[in-house]
Amino acid sequence: MRQLERMSVVFRHSAVVRITHWINVLCLVVLLMSGMQIYNAHAALYWGKDSHFETPLFQLPARQTDDGEETRAFPYWLTLPGYHDLATGRRWHLFFAWVFVLNGLVYLASGIASGHFKRDLAPTRPQLRHIGRSFLEHLKLRFPKGEEAKQYNVLQKLAYAAVIFVLLPVIVLAGFNMSPALNAAFPWLLDLFGGRQSARTIHFVAANFIALFFLVHVAMVIVSGLWNNLRSMITGRYQIEEMREAKRED
Repeated sequence: MRQLERMSVVFRHSAVVRITHWINVLCLVVLLMSGMQIYNAHAALYWGKDSHFETPLFQLPARQTDDGEETRAFPYWLTLPGYHDLATGRRWHLFFAWVFVLNGLVYLASGIASGHFKRDLAPTRPQLRHIGRSFLEHLKLRFPKGEEAKQYNVLQKLAYAAVIFVLLPVIVLAGFNMSPALNAAFPWLLDLFGGRQSARTIHFVAANFIALFFLVHVAMVIVSGLWNNLRSMITGRYQIEEMREAKRED
């Protein structure tokens, strides 16, 4: 007997998942770049209700460009809209933040109604028991094939669940504290985060974790099969390798 590989196609992502995914990609890129623009205006973080300019919790040092211009934190080519236009950066950030929130609510409602979260994101007991093996296989860039490839692996499930149900709610609620109007409507939000400056710091830290997840996610998409992964998020169809046994001919 010998084993042969054959390719089969499974339907992996619903239309709602695909559409909300690409809207999220656009929103996150703009939010991260406009957020860096806003942070550049005052590249220091504080804790509590007030800003203590003499003793910030964290501050990125200023540096000089080749032409002598002083810049802070992030290079202007990485920000939107770039340079010193803080007002426009805030408008971009606020607009895409609301698009991001509304898009997220659509995704959550669909995920609950369709059973997507329970079916696709909840790790099974066998997966949790073998989480160490899955971690080592990822380090070696060995990815599941056959039946195992038809669903997310345990590391994907845990990462997606942490981002969807922990990081994103934290970053959105902390961002709400940057709005005086929302502070007036929901004063308990400031108490929840210990003050506006604490909320700003938490918002910044959470955004960095989102950026790290984004970079790792893109890297894994590339090394595990760029075209196959892109096709699955565009058409919903994902190609997997299956092994079958062939009889030896005498």
